[in-house]
Amino acid sequence: MTQPRTTRRVIAAALTVGALLATAACSAAPAASPAATGGTATAAGANWDEVGPIVYAQGKDTSGNLKAQIDQWNTENPNEKVTFRELSDSADEQRAEMIKRGQSKSGEFTVMSVDVVWTAEFAANGWLQELPSDKFSTEGFLKAAVDSATYFNKLYAMPSSSDGALLYYRKDLLDKASAQPPVTWDEMQAVCDKVLPGQSGMSCYGGQFQKYEGLTCNFAEAINSAGGAVLNAEGKPTVNTPEAVAGLTWMVEGFKSGKIPKEAITWKEEDSRQAFEASKILFLRNWPYVWNISNGPKSKISGKIAVAPIPGKTGPGVSTLGGHSYGISTFAKNKGTAMKWINWMLRPENQKQQLQKASSAPVLESLYADPELIEQFPYLPMLLKSIQNAKPRPKAVAYGDVTLAIQDAAYAALQGQKDPQTALNDLQTKLESLIK
Repeated sequence: MTQPRTTRRVIAAALTVGALLATAACSAAPAASPAATGGTATAAGANWDEVGPIVYAQGKDTSGNLKAQIDQWNTENPNEKVTFRELSDSADEQRAEMIKRGQSKSGEFTVMSVDVVWTAEFAANGWLQELPSDKFSTEGFLKAAVDSATYFNKLYAMPSSSDGALLYYRKDLLDKASAQPPVTWDEMQAVCDKVLPGQSGMSCYGGQFQKYEGLTCNFAEAINSAGGAVLNAEGKPTVNTPEAVAGLTWMVEGFKSGKIPKEAITWKEEDSRQAFEASKILFLRNWPYVWNISNGPKSKISGKIAVAPIPGKTGPGVSTLGGHSYGISTFAKNKGTAMKWINWMLRPENQKQQLQKASSAPVLESLYADPELIEQFPYLPMLLKSIQNAKPRPKAVAYGDVTLAIQDAAYAALQGQKDPQTALNDLQTKLESLIK
């Protein structure tokens, strides 16, 4: 769904980015063909020579960096100005605004910031313009990010940011106990058993377990990290396999044993970060934005933390893929300007600035090896591996119903209302009706 800051404004930006990234995607085959849902907009049907003013719609720009970049573009391109339409910081409300324009065939939003889990839905319904490869090059982009913007092997958006989960931990406490960061779930428990006896009020692990999109991310990571999959290679639901049951069981047993504190059932990204900074948990699964804030001047644990890949059942875990893309409305005018502006925004210097000023993980792979950025964001090489190994959530046209079904099943199991096998059997049946 990420570095020390000294101003309230920039810290707020990091929080917003974290919240947005928490709603991003994971991979599987698409759920329906374009023909089944009314068709998609082909690249041949667009006039890429038409230029003029355009409108860009996105969630809140709390850092001010986006507005600064748009101002620069507008100064350099006075006849092709971009107007920023700032939407809610709620991903659900952003999606609703975009769907409303799509259903009414309105070209009001020329370019939209599309969450990676919306691509299939928007493309299948004909709301996104297919992007021709001769005008939108994806060379040098993260493969996972490009895949998330692709539907039926056609590109419908240009990746603008990516993300992957990281395991934050108290390096000072592990060093004191001569312990190494864990690679597996069992190793994490062993480290906790070694460290926690001397730490009053601290539990082992925390993530995001409230009934919202963050739970879908955590659920998918547990399933994938145990060797299972929400969908198989053919796009069929496989959530009731022994491997999937093992993943959900690990989460359930974490609550039962106290390894995960009971109050974590209410945690979203910020709740879990605050618990980590309050020394309530030793290990935290969260997004990169946490790095800046937890190492910031207002943090009680600044300078005491480090990051590692999220652990799995028998080895490193599998992250849920996050991120956003630039999508062009099928119904909008001035697609030529939209094309030029998107490609301008994706220049390396702009991507670098977005990371530095807005905590937005870049989609250009070369930036993850930039010495200046690594010095400022030491987690970058690890984040690259997390993204490269990440899996998106299902590319389902009815994704809203799919994620709701996942949340219902996972939450019922975590609360002890259903055992993991029963919860996943019920989810399997539900997904089979939603994904065909």
